[in-house]
This record gives sequence, structure tokens and C-alpha cells, in this order.
Amino acid sequence: MKRLILLLGVLVFAYYVRAQNFELVDKQESYQANFGQMVRVSLKIKNNSDKAQFYIIRKVRSDLGESQKGYFCLDNNCLEPAIAEFSKKADPGETINLNYTVETGQQQTQNSFKFEIFPKGAQGEAIEHVVSLAVEEKSQRTLFQNKEITIHDVYPNPVQDQAIIDYKINSDNTKAKIVVHNILGRPLGDYELPPSDTKLKILADEFPAGVYFYTLYIDNNPVLTRKIMVRK
Repeated sequence: MKRLILLLGVLVFAYYVRAQNFELVDKQESYQANFGQMVRVSLKIKNNSDKAQFYIIRKVRSDLGESQKGYFCLDNNCLEPAIAEFSKKADPGETINLNYTVETGQQQTQNSFKFEIFPKGAQGEAIEHVVSLAVEEKSQRTLFQNKEITIHDVYPNPVQDQAIIDYKINSDNTKAKIVVHNILGRPLGDYELPPSDTKLKILADEFPAGVYFYTLYIDNNPVLTRKIMVRK
């Protein structure tokens, strides 16, 4: 009996050690987005072992619609949508900066994805990651309006990679801009709102995760300030 208990303990310990050899970091199971956006589903893999290891990343299920696209991106290099599996080497302690990017399309949908990640040659150690994505038409909330300009609230909020502000300027003489700043008031981005355009895109992936604020200026006068959350 003692030998059996000892054997079971060894097996449990060995399984625990194998399970700790790698992990998914920044894991998130549900996402929300609006029409016409790009959503980055985090699949960052950290090698916790003491040796270099190849990892297999496999998409085993997805239900994207006709107007949607999905593809793996490693750092800023994206693969073809048809590629559902590939491998990447990670040194000890290294994190593979991987994401699955979804172009949300123009229809309201509820998407589901399932991924498997495992060391090459050891599929029995696979980690499964199931993700849901809700795509809805954006709700435009008017923040400020007068005879010269109409500006809507930023979306999505929280934002992961790209934030959008819709606006309309009725006079070419109106000078408007958005200034993004941190909680200490330090400006981080200055964006003109030209009358010839109706949409401002802010690349939020340039900012670390956290709380920020954006201020609307008209003719160099601050009109309103709102909060924006950046999530990685």
C-alpha cells in the first residue's frame, strides 16, 4: 500500500511539473467589439522550463461569418487566414508574443474559438483555450454638439489596439483637436480633426495598459474631457 501511495504521489508530482513547463499569460476568455474593428485575442505563451522548446499553436474551432477574417499574428507579422497551425521556438523564460486577430465585419454576431497549445511531440500536455467574441453595432453617444461641430464618444472603451472617435465639422474655419493625456495630465498624443474627415483613429497599442483621458479642444479652448481605458 505504501508503495502504491508513493507511486501515485510521484505521478501527480510529475504531472504538476510538466503542467508548469509553459503557460498562457494575459489570458482573456471573452471580448466585445463593434462593426469594422480588429480584435486581438491574446495567445501569449511563456516557456517556464529550463530548456528551449518548440510549441504547437493550433486553432481547432472557429465560426467566423462571411464578412469576417481571422489570422495568427506573431508580434506585428501576420500569417494567412488559411493557416490554422504553426510552431514557434521559445528559449527558457521567453514569452511568444502571439495573438489571433479577428476582423469583426459588418454584422452582429456571437463568435466562438478554441485553441490548443502544447510542446512539440507532447500533445497530451495541451492547454485548451476557449474564447468568445460578441460583435455589435456601435452605439454613438453624442458628447458635444453646436452649430460648428458634433463629436461622439470614443469606442470601444476599454480599448485594446485602436480607438475611434466619430465627428462632423460643419465649418472649414473651425479648428478642433483631441489631446490624449495620462492621469498626471502629461500629453501623450495630439490629434487634429480636419473638416474633410469624419473619423479619428487613435492607436492605443502605443500606450501601456491603464487609465487615460482625452480632451476636445475647439479653437485651442478645452471643451470637455472623458476617460478612456487601455487593456492589453
